[in-house]
Parts: sequence; structure tokens; C-alpha cells
Amino acid sequence: MSKPKLAYYLAGGCAGCDISLVDLADFLVDVVSAVDIVFFAPTLVDVKYKDFEALPDGSVDVGLLTGNIRNKEHEHMAKVMRAKCKVLIAYGICASLGGIKGLVNLYSNQELLEKAYRDTFSTDNPTGELPSPKYVVDGKYELELPELTEARTLDQVVEVDYYIGGCPPHYEHVKAALVALLEGKLPPRGSWITMGHAVCEVCSRNPVLRGEKKKPVLEVRRVIEGGVEEEACLLEAGYLCLGPVTQGDCGASCLKVNVPCRGCGGPIPGVRDYGLRAISAIASALENEELVDRIEDPVRLFYRYSLPGSMIGKRLGK
Repeated sequence: MSKPKLAYYLAGGCAGCDISLVDLADFLVDVVSAVDIVFFAPTLVDVKYKDFEALPDGSVDVGLLTGNIRNKEHEHMAKVMRAKCKVLIAYGICASLGGIKGLVNLYSNQELLEKAYRDTFSTDNPTGELPSPKYVVDGKYELELPELTEARTLDQVVEVDYYIGGCPPHYEHVKAALVALLEGKLPPRGSWITMGHAVCEVCSRNPVLRGEKKKPVLEVRRVIEGGVEEEACLLEAGYLCLGPVTQGDCGASCLKVNVPCRGCGGPIPGVRDYGLRAISAIASALENEELVDRIEDPVRLFYRYSLPGSMIGKRLGK
């Protein structure tokens, strides 16, 4: 029997999801021996798009695409991946909901380019040159760069079969997902591959798991303010933690090192808009309405990883 064929493409990502595969360590050797990797770009091997494009449609069993869709090249390759792969997985929170880089949708591309290439004090650009889709070097060499678009999720460009959250996905969850994939034990198409529990349900700081009652949030603190006991719930202590509404496939990793959950795991099952659910959860936990004024930069708190995939999707006006 032939091995299942696997393709992997990094779009608008940071390669952290690539590292999550390396973190599988010895198990990765078993995976590599069990599959035929036909495409892994651009981090692992120097491959040509044309070689992958030449493969027959539907000839690849599984495709993993990581990173959001940020330019025309990403969009093109997402469509190629969809055509070639029988199963296409949005791997990581950037592909699934837009990721932290999706916050670029709060600004126009022109504003971003101005800031990066002209307005920062460390930029050495005396002529004020900005990147453009076409650029002529020495008057004769024409270079082309992919045209920037808004940051989009993978399913805003092509149909997606499955989603895996995380920034990056936790290696234990990746291992479980790959086993389910190889054994054909996946959930219905269109689902998140998840254990289906919130971070709070797997967090040792959760007072409910110790048989105690939840307490209201009496103050809102920044993470640099004060301190907290090792076993205390960070949300009850005033550090806004999104564990109640975030998938806990990470095993509550951040909480183990005294960092509140910021939501990279994606929404718990049944939630359409992660940010709206997070706002509702935090608002209902606060002791009084005055505490809302202590929440700094709500968009970057509640939509840190999910702005492009939200119902709003981007900034509305000034």
C-alpha cells in the first residue's frame, strides 16, 4: 500500500507552526516514515511552485496550510493547495482565524508601509521609497512583489476541511491530531480538531476543580502589576484571562508559567465570534461596571488572534 501524500505550505506566518512539528521529536520520525511529503515550502526545502502545480488535482491526501492570507501569492497558493489536496487543514490560529498578525486590519496597507519604511526612527530610507508590486533596478531589471491584501483566514479564500488552533499548536495536541489523521478518526468536515474543553477545564488554578466557588473579579490589573499565589486563579486575581472561552488543547501551558490565557487556541465549540464570546465572559465576571474602564485596548485583548475571522473583520472607519 502506498503512503499517504502530505503537502505543507507556510503563507503569512512566522514559522512557529513549523517548529511545532519539530517539537514532536522522536514521534516526528514515525510520521515522516508513514507519509510521503511531496511539498513543504518554503521553510524546509527549496521547491518550485510549478512542480507542485503540475501535480494532478486531488493527488495529495492531506494539506496543512499555516499563516494567514496576506497577499496575492498566498491567495494563489491557497487555491493550489485546495485543488491538489483531498483534505485541507488550517493549521494554527493564523490560518484558522487570522492570528496576531491579523491585527494589521486595524490599519490600511498604506498606513502600515508608511510606518515601517518612513516613520520609524531606525529606518534608513532617505528617499522615502516604498515597496510596490513592480520595481525596476538599474533601469533594466524588473522585479515583482506580491500585492498586499487585507489579512484573511484560509476559509475566506477556499473551503477548509479542518481547523487546528494554537500559536503554535501544542506538540501533544499535534501528536493526537496526526494519529487521528493517519488512523482516519477525524470529526465531521468543517470541524476544529480539538478535545472540546476550555482552558479552565484543564487548568490547575481553577477553583471549581478544587471544589470551591468562583469569585467575582474585584479589580483589573495589568500583568506587570502586583503578584499572585502559585495556585490562585489569575482571572479572580484581576488578570484578564480568556481561559473560559478558549480551547484547552494546550493543556493550559501559559497558566503554568503565570501568564493569563490570551486566546490563541481558538473558540470553544459552538462559538461563531471568539471576541464577542470573550467580551461576554469577562463582562459577566467583573464585580461592577466601573472596572470596564480599566481594560486597556479591548480590541487587542479580545480579538488578539481572531480579528480577520470575526464578524467585524477589520476597523470600521476612523
